Amino acid sequence: MDPAQIIAYGLYLLTGYLIGSINFAVLVAKNHGVNILEEGSGNPGATNVKRVLGKGAGNLVFGLDVFKGVLGTFLPFFLIWCLNTRVEGRLDDFTKVLNDPNTDSIFITSFVATLIGHCYSVFLGFKGGKGIASTIGGLAIILPIPILVGVVVWVIAFYNTKYVSVASMLLGVSLPITCWVVNASNTLIIFATVLAFFNLWNHRTNIQRLQEGTESRFGSHKK
Repeated sequence: MDPAQIIAYGLYLLTGYLIGSINFAVLVAKNHGVNILEEGSGNPGATNVKRVLGKGAGNLVFGLDVFKGVLGTFLPFFLIWCLNTRVEGRLDDFTKVLNDPNTDSIFITSFVATLIGHCYSVFLGFKGGKGIASTIGGLAIILPIPILVGVVVWVIAFYNTKYVSVASMLLGVSLPITCWVVNASNTLIIFATVLAFFNLWNHRTNIQRLQEGTESRFGSHKK
């Protein structure tokens, strides 16, 4: 990897991380006069916002987090592409570059940085949400078919269990399975597998509460 590529990947990581670190749950709740870090479960994510402030605010945060996943995954690549065309004085076929197998590694780099930013935001003392909505947005760019299947799995699991955590974990587990079924590249299968394990790790406290029988179903309220 030459110096120019190292610099480019550094920019992918930095841009993705900073975009991911913007926490819309905190911003939306603050607009309602609420510190979401001190309400409900204390988690700065769409689910907790929906519990505390209602469906409207919760759905807004979810949509913004999905958009953040798309933006953090795609924008760094697009900016570097624009910069390269200016510096080199030529305009590469964007569709050709987009379909280049090497582009997968760029999207994965930016996506991972965005997800880390969301879960460990520099603006929140390296705390954050679970990253499910941002994962959906980013994977719409990298793994469109597996994430579509994953969303279906999430909906079925959620409406049958009312556990957001269970639905989210099953979504993650479905990703590498679907990648294998659709004969995706080894790079994408490995990426999806790592992502599934990261998702389970990020839900470790939920798993513990499920084992103890103290995990809250959506719509229920703790006394």
